[in-house]
Formats: sequence, structure tokens, C-alpha cells
Amino acid sequence: MKSGRLNTHDNAALQDLVETFDLLGDWEERYRYLIELGRKLPPMPEAEHDEAHLVRGCMSQVWLAGEVADDQRLHLRGDSDAHIVKGLIALILALTDGRTPREVLDTDIKAAFTQLGLESHLSMNRRNGFYAMVERIRQMAADAAA
Repeated sequence: MKSGRLNTHDNAALQDLVETFDLLGDWEERYRYLIELGRKLPPMPEAEHDEAHLVRGCMSQVWLAGEVADDQRLHLRGDSDAHIVKGLIALILALTDGRTPREVLDTDIKAAFTQLGLESHLSMNRRNGFYAMVERIRQMAADAAA
């Protein structure tokens, strides 16, 4: 995916996702695409599958980790025991990984979620888990920016 300034209007990564979702048409295909995105996530080290990296508020097990590298950009990793949730992690990382903490904080990931139509096509529990993941990443970015 391309990278670009992160807001919901000109974010190239979001545009790529929106175009792909539009091309797929029905939600069964979109769910398959989400699962495929999750399968493509790089493996997260087993050592990070621990309490410190566990995201609270998710029905599934979700782990998120990351750090700011020498290039002053967040480098994030994530994993889940649920296929669709792993795909949601991949979506979030597409919009945040490799960005500066300020860019991540300036990104309205929830608006992107709505723009992709996920707001109305996931269960309340999955939406709550998605928002818990977004908040964890925003906190990581805020901590890094401080």
C-alpha cells in the first residue's frame, strides 16, 4: 500500500482499502479479504503474547506491541486468535505502522472504520474490540510523542 499524510481525506492507504472494499462488493467477499489481510501479517514474537501486550476490551485474544525506531516512526506488531480480528489489526496497522506518533494521533481511524462500512457490518463486541485496539495504538503514539 502507498503511504501518505494521514487523515481520512487524503490517506493513500485508506484510499487503497476503500477502493478494494468497493471492488469486492458483497460482505462475504470483504470478510474473506479481511481474513486474507490478517494471514499476511508478519508473525508476532511469542514473547509478546503476554499480559503486557494483551488488549483489554476484546472478546478475542489480541496483542499489540511496538516502539519508536531511530527514524522516529512507530513500528507496530499485532496478533489475534480470531481470523477476522487479525484482519482488523492488519487494517489498523495499514493506517498507522511506519508513521510518526503525531501522524498516528492526527489520524481518525474510527472515521476510516466507518468509511469502510465496517461500523454497520461487525457485531457490537467486534466494534468494541476494534475501538479498544485503536485506543491502545493511540496511547502508544501519545506515549511516544511525550
